[in-house]
Amino acid sequence: LAYTYQRKKILKKFRNKLLLFFQIVIFVYFLILVFLYFYQRNLLYHPNENNYSGDQISVPIEKVKINTEDNIELLSWFHEKDLQKYKTVLFFHGNAGSLENRIHKLNHFHKMDINFLIIAWRGFSGNKGKPSEKGLYKDGSSAIKWLVRKGVKEENIVIYGESLGTGVATHLSQNKNFAGVVLETPFTSMIDAAKTFYPYIPVSLLLKDKFDNKSKIKNIKVPILIMHGEADQIVPFLMGKKMYEKANEPKYSYFTKHDNHMMEYDENLVKALNSFLKSLN
Repeated sequence: LAYTYQRKKILKKFRNKLLLFFQIVIFVYFLILVFLYFYQRNLLYHPNENNYSGDQISVPIEKVKINTEDNIELLSWFHEKDLQKYKTVLFFHGNAGSLENRIHKLNHFHKMDINFLIIAWRGFSGNKGKPSEKGLYKDGSSAIKWLVRKGVKEENIVIYGESLGTGVATHLSQNKNFAGVVLETPFTSMIDAAKTFYPYIPVSLLLKDKFDNKSKIKNIKVPILIMHGEADQIVPFLMGKKMYEKANEPKYSYFTKHDNHMMEYDENLVKALNSFLKSLN
């Protein structure tokens, strides 16, 4: 009897410790969820990050300010070659860095027969405001309206999205008559992308900015070029491939074996991009 009593006492003590352990784990997990919910936009948007190689700009640009509907001024760079003769590329950059970090791309744009406008998101490049999905949609829409006021017809605008910018490009290109759309390293949705980094977190419940590209791309009815590298360690290549599969014709792809998330603007990419832009004429 004494042995049985002692054994029950040990088992009870063990169960209590095990219960305490699980309570601590659940509490810590809850704290992580709370932290991720309130801090998520700091994890998604990185305006002060500088992870691109710097180049000297070799293209004449005009620094302009674009006003949004909620009274935020967006620093933007505009290059006008011939608004009537050539298409105008509206460039939406990704979730990190400044306009200067895209100079290497703009230098290649200069060699093509296009005009271009690149905007900095709210909260980026010294702009006021804080980035969010709805906020970025307002920024992109304001840039389109700015171009239209400059005399550029919507059917002469090419929407170009880079990484996070593909979310804005896809959203704003739905059921529009733009000249074309370019998506560089696109994701299917921010929920899908977040699950690759946080597989044990209910991101579909916590995420504020969902950027649901995969359900919107079917509403794009103009020519589209999708570019992605198989070595992408941030947005899985399969997402870009799925976006291409879901896209309507006419559609084009530039897929590479070795490009990471920031695709190499080499001769092959520039050739593919320039060929697509020329086809829109």
